[in-house]
Amino acid sequence: MASPPRKSFGNMSDDHWSRSRTDANEEALEYYRERSKAPGVAEGGGARNFYCMACDGVVPADHAGDSCPHCGEPIEGRTRRYFNWVEIDEPPRGDVGPVFLIGLGVMTVVVVLLALLAWWIRA
Repeated sequence: MASPPRKSFGNMSDDHWSRSRTDANEEALEYYRERSKAPGVAEGGGARNFYCMACDGVVPADHAGDSCPHCGEPIEGRTRRYFNWVEIDEPPRGDVGPVFLIGLGVMTVVVVLLALLAWWIRA
């Protein structure tokens, strides 16, 4: 009878969970291998680096210039692409104005209908 596999924690033995999934997620691993070759990765950086939209280079969050230090492309002031999300500094214009106008129109129709109903009942 074969012995049960050892627990999957501690030192990285052949039973460790990361080794037992050796062939899984190859596409993601290849993506991260490619990302590790991007400009600026070798220099390291802080927790809030962002990526250049043109060359995918790593740009420090406190970068003072208005262009990418790697390719020279302008850095858009509104949009920053981070590791797994994109941030927009300025939120898009809200929908309050159009919703308010629609509500005002509906209220006007309701008031007119109530006035007509009251006039019809009184007459």
